[in-house]
Amino acid sequence: MQKRYVTIWFQSLTTDWFIRKQPGLKEIPFVLALPDHGRLVVTAANNLANKEGIEPGMAVADARTLISSLKVIDARPGLNSKLLKGFAEWCIRYSPYVAVDLPDGIILDASGCAHLWGGEKQYIFAISKRLRNFGYHIRIAIADTIGAAWAVSRFGKDNTIVEKDKQIHSLQSLPVASLRIEPATTEVLQKLGLYHVDQLTAIPRSALRRRFDAQVLLRIDQALGNIEELIQPVFPPEPYHERLPCLEPIVTATGIGIALQRLLNAVCHRLQQEEKGLRIADFKCYRIDGKIEKISIGTNRPSNSSKHLYKLFENKIDSIEPDLGIELFILEASKIEDLATVQEKLWDNKGLDDTALAELLDRIGGKVGNENIHRYLPAEHYWPERSFKPATSVIEKAAIAWKIDRPRPLQLL
Repeated sequence: MQKRYVTIWFQSLTTDWFIRKQPGLKEIPFVLALPDHGRLVVTAANNLANKEGIEPGMAVADARTLISSLKVIDARPGLNSKLLKGFAEWCIRYSPYVAVDLPDGIILDASGCAHLWGGEKQYIFAISKRLRNFGYHIRIAIADTIGAAWAVSRFGKDNTIVEKDKQIHSLQSLPVASLRIEPATTEVLQKLGLYHVDQLTAIPRSALRRRFDAQVLLRIDQALGNIEELIQPVFPPEPYHERLPCLEPIVTATGIGIALQRLLNAVCHRLQQEEKGLRIADFKCYRIDGKIEKISIGTNRPSNSSKHLYKLFENKIDSIEPDLGIELFILEASKIEDLATVQEKLWDNKGLDDTALAELLDRIGGKVGNENIHRYLPAEHYWPERSFKPATSVIEKAAIAWKIDRPRPLQLL
């Protein structure tokens, strides 16, 4: 499967958060500031302040010469990383692999996810619409590589879909800063007249390697897909992990139960194939409002019976509050143990006249042939290897009981 990555750039993350908390700030210019060597320095400015030329790094005293009524708010150290982690957890509804990209972005590994929303266009539109409805100014892009998506989301057009294997064309006209090169190196490149990516890639690699550090070539290779770049997801998915997105929000206990049953069937089928059973499982429900409802179960012994596990979850389903609706269900088996296959009884108390047994044998016979189905009855003989005989039919009765009062030999001569 070809890799596809989505990058989301929060253009004014912390100021948008303050506006959400205090809606009145939307109509006035304000900045966030922290003390630095005896003076207040701007760390972030809202759009109204940006339009007047106020930028991060500027002294508050200088900013007030541009806007006398400028409102100054104490910045909260670490707020951006906290917000980004929260958004990354929220975006798990769109991809199981979501990573924080400090200081102002998140990255989604969207490989194999977009078709659940009807395509990549609908996929990134759904993400951007929800985040903008929360009140955040964002730019979003999707591409084969993290580097290409990052560059286009910040220096290209919004909601851009870079076609597969076309990342080189999307990067050519962008500035060299779009390659995530260090600011000092970017400044040197611009002094040499290298302003755009196509100018940089036209230079022989050997010349770039001699003149600049290895980071320049690394960033170029990552953006073009020559070197794979890995992300560190906020919550690495459990090895036994199943997801069920919903076309329409689920608000009823019946719908939640159906979703749980489907996920259990999928997980248990895999566990049975691998002769394993779960000991601890978590069922997570991602609500439209961003909150996550979770219920968990544990077992005394490993189990891969979906019916048994569903009964353990069943009593807890009522504790789930769907609110406006649940849009994603996730089942994670966080603790797995080996489970040897145990031979079960073919029938219990119903006997050979049971209709279900006859139907089962009919189905098996239709697949492997009736000549391959055998039943044996005890026979009187001193030789152990001759102490049984084939039955003529399923309903034939045994003339004597099986000899079980003495242990059978391990080997027959």
